[in-house]
Amino acid sequence: MKTVDEIVFSAVLEWLGAGETCWLCTIVKTVGASPRPLGSLMGVSQQGELIGSLSGGCIEDDLLERVRAGELASDKVVVHPYGVTAEENERLGLPCGGRLEVLIESLSEDHREAIAEIVDALQNRRCIRRQVNLVNGAWQLSPLARIESLHLGDNMLSQDFGPRLHLLLVGANELARCISELATAMDYAVTVCDPRRDRIDQFAVSGVATVCAMPDDVVRERASDSHSLVITLTHDPRIDDMALMEALQSEACYVGALGSERTSAKRRERLLLLDLSEADIGRLHAPVGLPIGSKSAMEIAVAIMAELVQLKAQRKI
Repeated sequence: MKTVDEIVFSAVLEWLGAGETCWLCTIVKTVGASPRPLGSLMGVSQQGELIGSLSGGCIEDDLLERVRAGELASDKVVVHPYGVTAEENERLGLPCGGRLEVLIESLSEDHREAIAEIVDALQNRRCIRRQVNLVNGAWQLSPLARIESLHLGDNMLSQDFGPRLHLLLVGANELARCISELATAMDYAVTVCDPRRDRIDQFAVSGVATVCAMPDDVVRERASDSHSLVITLTHDPRIDDMALMEALQSEACYVGALGSERTSAKRRERLLLLDLSEADIGRLHAPVGLPIGSKSAMEIAVAIMAELVQLKAQRKI
């Protein structure tokens, strides 16, 4: 599945290819509560099409009217605030005290090559940085290994784009179903693999890919880059250990395994016998998830996803 960023840039690229006037809108600053996170994108065409979202409400309508009327970013770029007054907050449906600053860029044929490069990077799971000169609207692109937070300076915007995190779950069971439902809602791309055909045939979660194959092969082919996470869930060493052996030697940014402290200790002993180094095994998160006293499948899924949220906030994945 495409990221929202890829969808927006692809639409803008199509509009420019058709000779249409269009604009790119980016949330570059938030104060207080915000309906959409920093860096959220929206594309606006001269025909009135909107792709992406800044608020899910009246900001989109207001921007559409203003840019089409030539009031904002008729040429190059402008940073426009929303939510300056309580009356405007109420009119636009912003949270109490919330304020946004939106960068509005008028796009032209000159931007097509750069936008195509961003789309290509996202399609091929590469990270890329866009820097925008806030004086003349010029773009500069550069590749990077990991994305950083958006930075707005006096004369320059720096914004990074990267692929969706891909979560590979080994074991098609009830816990995998719960994790899948939470992870897809949090914009992860999710794949569930299991070498047991009956388990795969019985597993169905909307938007989740399923693979009936040996897990080490699936890790190698689908989940070995630095934007991938692998979690084993079967409790069967013949299945889990094969996936872990491959994942711990890959570039996967997170490798976890379900089990108690005792089970996890035994797993580490087995992995040492599979020619994995202490450093490789040291990457393993086991027991997986935050220790919040979870018992049911959904509670355990919440603990696992909470750990991933924490690691993302710490910029460790």
